Amino acid sequence: MLMELLLKENVDNLGVRGDIVKVKAGYGRNYLIPKGLAMAATTANLKVIERERLRLSKQAAEEKATAVSLSEKLAATALVFTRKVGDHGNLYGSVTSIDVAEALNAKGIEIERRKVVLKDPIKEIGEFDIPVKLHRDVTATVKVTVAPEEAPAAS
Repeated sequence: MLMELLLKENVDNLGVRGDIVKVKAGYGRNYLIPKGLAMAATTANLKVIERERLRLSKQAAEEKATAVSLSEKLAATALVFTRKVGDHGNLYGSVTSIDVAEALNAKGIEIERRKVVLKDPIKEIGEFDIPVKLHRDVTATVKVTVAPEEAPAAS
């Protein structure tokens, strides 16, 4: 048995805010509605749904504009990490999405770690373009340079 719901939030593999979706009754009743992710799409809620949709479309436009301005700021940002390096240019540690997010936050750009799209940690020296997903339509790129740590001079 299916039920129609209006999504109040983006739900992975289901839809985005403001969409009316059909889901199994148990999924909607036991998960989406109690978590505040959706509301029933009944005839009594149609007016509420339309107002909600207008509000959500305005909110989405504002979020996208914010993401575009933040992407321009990120494009002009370059991060440099120094790490200890082995004989063959491999790092003893690695540079992860947490490192990138913390470095951006230190520069005054608030980014959540999960928005930094780094499939695997960086384990070698060099220059890398790291994508940062700011919005479903906006992805920025940050230049990351991993440099070898200077070894102390032997005395």
